[in-house]
Amino acid sequence: MAKKMLFIDTSLCTGCRACSVACKAWNELPAEKTRRLTSYQSQDRTTPTTWTYVSFHEIYEDGKMKWLMYKHQCYHCGEPACMKACSSDAIYKEEEGYVLIDHDKCIGCGYCVANCPWNVPKVDNTIKKARKCTGCIDRIKNGLLPACVATCQTGALSFGDRDEMMEKAKARLAEVKEKHPKANLYGDQFMGGTTYLYLLLDDPEVYGVPAKPSAPVSLTLWKDIIHPLGGIAAGAAGAVVVLGVLANALRGNYSKRLRDNAGVSSQSDGEGR
Repeated sequence: MAKKMLFIDTSLCTGCRACSVACKAWNELPAEKTRRLTSYQSQDRTTPTTWTYVSFHEIYEDGKMKWLMYKHQCYHCGEPACMKACSSDAIYKEEEGYVLIDHDKCIGCGYCVANCPWNVPKVDNTIKKARKCTGCIDRIKNGLLPACVATCQTGALSFGDRDEMMEKAKARLAEVKEKHPKANLYGDQFMGGTTYLYLLLDDPEVYGVPAKPSAPVSLTLWKDIIHPLGGIAAGAAGAVVVLGVLANALRGNYSKRLRDNAGVSSQSDGEGR
């Protein structure tokens, strides 16, 4: 199956949060107690039982206020830091591009949480497993739209083959830029390209997300440099041990031959006398 993409046009989002409700309904996630953070926002992070939420941002320009809305969830990266960080090989990728967690392997170590640029996965302490958005991969594999896309009434969410969605996003960006010169696409230029692509009306920082998300330097150093070198060093050390054993064995055989030869020579001398 071809790689998929979910295009989020924030210029069309009204902040109704139907996407979050649909996500909970389809995945049978329980409700949880929230509190009012701003005029309309009641949540500011994902949790083990809330995999997507909408943030609200008040922007004032030329004495006028405008709302900017942003749907948060796992971005399903092309090069996921969570998968690289996973100590138990529990995180894997589907051919459609979605990054999933195998709960039979997950040990709840939290490395995925610590290394995700958006801090998306969360460890459920009741089951000691990390949980996050699955992209509704079960629906996709059965020819259905992701639950959030199926419920969106404003057309802010679109789903399809990656190339098709990229073309749609670029065309929409050109259109939106006429009124919003700061408009940009967010997601295609980092982390190996994300499965969730956004059209933003302003800079990413305005929406509370990093402009250039990347895997932590410490993770890259460990996984790509130190750890492989450690393997080489371990292999070299093993080779040295093996060579040492062989050298000792050869040395022992050589010494034995010398002793045997010396014994033969002494015997010959004795016979000659």
